[in-house]
Parts: sequence; structure tokens; C-alpha cells
Amino acid sequence: MQPFPVLGNTIRPLQHRDLEFIQRFASPNDLEQIAVSDLSGCRSRQKISLHQLASWLPAPVQTLLKPYVRAYVSEFNGTIQGFIRVSPFNNNSSTWQIDRVVVLPEAQNGLHNVGTQLIRYCLESCLEARTWVLQVDINQKDTIALYRQNGFQPLAQFTDWEIDTASLQELAQHSPDLPNLMPVSNADASLLYQLDTAAMPPHIRQVYDLNVDDFRAKTIDKLVNHSSLLINHLQDVSGYVYEPQRKAAIGYFYLLLQRPSVNQTNEKLVHHCQLTVHPAYTWLYPELTSQIARIVTKQSPEKLSEHVSLQISSADYQPEREDYLESIHAQRQGHSLLMARSVWHKIRETKPVLDGLQLSRMLSGLQPNQKPIPGRIETLPQQHQHTDEPL
Repeated sequence: MQPFPVLGNTIRPLQHRDLEFIQRFASPNDLEQIAVSDLSGCRSRQKISLHQLASWLPAPVQTLLKPYVRAYVSEFNGTIQGFIRVSPFNNNSSTWQIDRVVVLPEAQNGLHNVGTQLIRYCLESCLEARTWVLQVDINQKDTIALYRQNGFQPLAQFTDWEIDTASLQELAQHSPDLPNLMPVSNADASLLYQLDTAAMPPHIRQVYDLNVDDFRAKTIDKLVNHSSLLINHLQDVSGYVYEPQRKAAIGYFYLLLQRPSVNQTNEKLVHHCQLTVHPAYTWLYPELTSQIARIVTKQSPEKLSEHVSLQISSADYQPEREDYLESIHAQRQGHSLLMARSVWHKIRETKPVLDGLQLSRMLSGLQPNQKPIPGRIETLPQQHQHTDEPL
């Protein structure tokens, strides 16, 4: 890949002094984000702004948090033109995702030039990345054009749905038939991996490049996730349905509950849910949705019951889920596009060390004095004569 020409901008890592300036033109979710609808269905990895979190953590902890999120800014004559945030998608860091690209409207070189420079810098600097993925709103035509200009191609389309309070209360009245509903732990990583593999098309599964370790939570991840939930007034609940005959997981949900503030009584609580169902067990959609609705209505105070909603997403390769959400009168809130591209990093050609040993001269002394005489090669097999043996 040819390096992108420098347009007078300087790319450098994001620093703490840049946060105050970036907050002027970036939404709060750009700096403090907990990824609810992760690109993968089963994984419940939460991501927060580790750059902001690491400002009050000790230095050894900051070193541990550095591999998770990388952020860079584009600077022109001392003025920030834009920034980008990327993070590894899986544990082996073979797939990375672009979380956000923001360019100032008054940038000197325009959206496509500054954005391309930021994207190309990440593509060339993250050497462990072989595939890049991202999710963008389908209405952001300029941003989609920017990504397509840099080699990203669409893979799937996601739809965000919202279930209002009346529908949640109606769903909660149904008693779900889930006798084998289990809590999620690291011991269930292989079951969740098999479920996630069965629920995705092969081309998307290849791009995500997940393994069993991606469904296990490390100690540092648990600490960071717990801290992020406390800071953002959130609570998580997860579970999966176990099929004893097949010894496999056939359904999974991860629910992120928003807890109300102390002083705000009219605050609208928006809960988020990840839902994964095996394609052969689509009858689980009503049962799992009723279980989720019962949890939401139980956790929400009665005085705030009129201001509660649940958000869930579906992909275009999940027609059964979309049909069910339409049947319960869920509202479409937005559409997003999943895009991906591959990267092949060139290995610098280095002169091998063995070239200086002049092995050809050394091996010449091992040659035989006379040329070997080849033996006779039989081209035709010998004919077998059949004789009748006496009985």
C-alpha cells in the first residue's frame, strides 16, 4: 500500500490536553462510550474512553490500558482538524474497528483529505491488523463515501428497533418457557462461541475472526467494565439458554440497564439489549423477549414506568427477528451499514545473514568426483502369466 501524501497536517496521538477542545465539536458519546450493540452478537465487551479514564489511574494501570484504544488527532498549524479512535475487535488483534472519525467543518483540507489521512495513518501504523471493520449510519452519505474511498466495502445492514413502555408491559405479562436459562461465566465460552458461529453468515464470521478466548472476560476487562458501569449509572444482566440434548447454547441475551439519577424524576430510561438466537430455534424470540421485558419492568421504578424503552438491533440476514419485532409493534429508529476492508502489510526486504557466508563455495567441495550413472528405469510393467492351479 502506497503511503498517503502529507497534506501539511501532523498526525499525533491524542493527549489529555486535547479533550477539552475535542468536546466542542464531538458528541459526548465520542469520548465516553459504552458499546452496547457490538458488531458481534454474543460478545458483551464494553468500551469506554480509556484515555479519559486513565487520567486518574496509576501509571502501571495506564500501561495496561494502552493496547485497548488508540486515538489520534490531525493538527494543522497548532489547530486540531479532526481525530480518529480505533480499537482491536478480537483478542488476537487480527481485526480492528474504527470507532469514530470526526473532522472539523472548518478544516483546511476538507473532510475527505483529513479523514483519509487519519484512516491511512491507522491502516499503516496498526501492523497487527489484517482486517478493519466499522459501523456507520446509512444516512451519513459523506462519511460512507469517505470509507469507500479508502477501500471499505459494505457487508450487512443493521436496523435499530425501540420497544416502548406499553409493549414492554404487555410482554412482561407472558411467562417465558425457559427451563434451562443459565447465567454466563467464562466456563461457557465455548458454548457462546459455537452459538455466535452458527448465527452469522460465513463471510461475516471470516471478517470478525473470533475464537473462544473472545468470549472469556479477563480480570482487567472485568475491572474496567465494572468501573465504567458505575461511572455511567448502568447495570448489566446476561444469560443463555442451554439445550441438554445437543449440549449447546441456543440463545443468548445481554441487557444493559440504565439506572435513574437521584434528582431527575422525569428522566427517560433507555435500556439496550444484545440478542443472539440459533437459526434453528427462532421460537426463542418471544420467550427471550418476555424474559428481558420482565427484567426491565422489575428494575425500573414505578414512577418512571412511563419513560422506559428498550433498544435492540437486527441484521438483514435475520428475517425472523425483524418479522417478530414488527409483530410486537416495535419502531424502527435507524439503519447502519457494516463495512470492512483487508490490509496486507509489506515486509521490508532484508539481506539474509547467510548470504555473507558464501555457502556455494563451501558446498562445492562436497560434490562427487564423478557424475552418478542413472540406473535403468522400467517404463512398462512386467506381464503376469496366469496359470490354472489344480484343485
